[in-house]
Amino acid sequence: MNTSKAPELALFPLTAEVNNQGQLVIGGCGVVDLVKEFGTPLYLFDEATLRQKCREFKEEFGKYYPDTLVIYASKAFLNRALALIFKEEGLGLDIVSGGELSIAHSVDFPLDKVYFHGNNKTPEELKLALDLGVGRIVVDNLYELELLNKLTKERGMGQDILLRLTPGVDPHTHQYTTTGTIESKFGFPLATGQAEEAVNQALSASNLNLLGFHFHLGSPVSEIQPYELAMELVLRFAKEMVKKFGFDLHEFDIGGGFAIPYTLDSKVPAIDDFARTLTGKLNSLVSGLGLSRPRLVIEPGRAIVGQAGVALYKVGAIKEIPGIKKYVCVDGGISDNIRPALYGAKYEALVANKASEAEREMVTIAGKLCESGDILVKDINLASVHPGDIIAIPVCGAYSIPMSSNYNAMPRPAIVMVKEGRARLIRRRETYQDLMNLDLI
Repeated sequence: MNTSKAPELALFPLTAEVNNQGQLVIGGCGVVDLVKEFGTPLYLFDEATLRQKCREFKEEFGKYYPDTLVIYASKAFLNRALALIFKEEGLGLDIVSGGELSIAHSVDFPLDKVYFHGNNKTPEELKLALDLGVGRIVVDNLYELELLNKLTKERGMGQDILLRLTPGVDPHTHQYTTTGTIESKFGFPLATGQAEEAVNQALSASNLNLLGFHFHLGSPVSEIQPYELAMELVLRFAKEMVKKFGFDLHEFDIGGGFAIPYTLDSKVPAIDDFARTLTGKLNSLVSGLGLSRPRLVIEPGRAIVGQAGVALYKVGAIKEIPGIKKYVCVDGGISDNIRPALYGAKYEALVANKASEAEREMVTIAGKLCESGDILVKDINLASVHPGDIIAIPVCGAYSIPMSSNYNAMPRPAIVMVKEGRARLIRRRETYQDLMNLDLI
């Protein structure tokens, strides 16, 4: 098969090409053939891109700061197939629920490399984490601190913990995805004295071992400076805790939220830029403050899976309002990708079966759900579109699937993994019967 690399494929998975029929190919698999076999809407993941991103984070941060642990932020998207890949690539996992923990456990993921986050972990979730042997629990509030110490004491065991701190830094992203400002529901604020109180109580807890601090600013963060500021605030706080309580910082978790390009004009730092600047800042601060060198923990999520994922839809109705707008309606929408409606996320798109054709007209790609806000891509130039064409939207590997729903009783889409010309189903499409299986009459 003759293939060529087109500039408009920059946002698609690393293996994306256009074949000599002018059709999109990913992971050696023709997208048109995948749609014929698996139907639409369809999400595909390119295994080569997934593994490459895992390795980039490990290598880029590791070469500047060898004692770095990369843990994947599961909330971006996790299922058993992806968990196995992250296990094979030597990553840890950042989880936020008993469900994500159960997925990890089901594939024998090394639970000593699992960090359990969340602002309201239930007693049942904490019991499960303790019973399975989760490596770190990132404590978010005093209620949890007391509850966790009680549960560990009942079991006659200890538990390593980090404290989630709120540095009061604005990462300049959407308000719905900002987590490090003082009014956030997450963590112990530095500015109010609650962080110091938490350190005191954690060090006094009979069955808890405080290893370090965690912060997370939000997502996606397209600037490096907010991380640098937060690192300085937290490490200066750590120095004060050394003086007051003799606390020794063993682990320093700076979260994730690293931005990735969603549109061709996006300008975000490369992984190497994040790695070089943030590890340099850490080395400078540790040396200047006289702290021992902690293990650095980072939690990329979308930056690992985002580019690897592509959403595929089939075109149905086309509505043209002369002189105003042309809608291209597809067979998915906010039920499988609510991000544009929720916080104005922007995407590019390509007519996958006409990938080499010139862009001829401006259209708006609309979903089929019963909401006027069900718009996937607004005002984009595409090749001439007709019913039956396949629309491919890149950078859909993060958050789209875990935030999907059965709104309008829409079955969730199938997911395939592609690699070297082979495609395997990693989640089957929901059926109408699936929608009713939990119902009782």
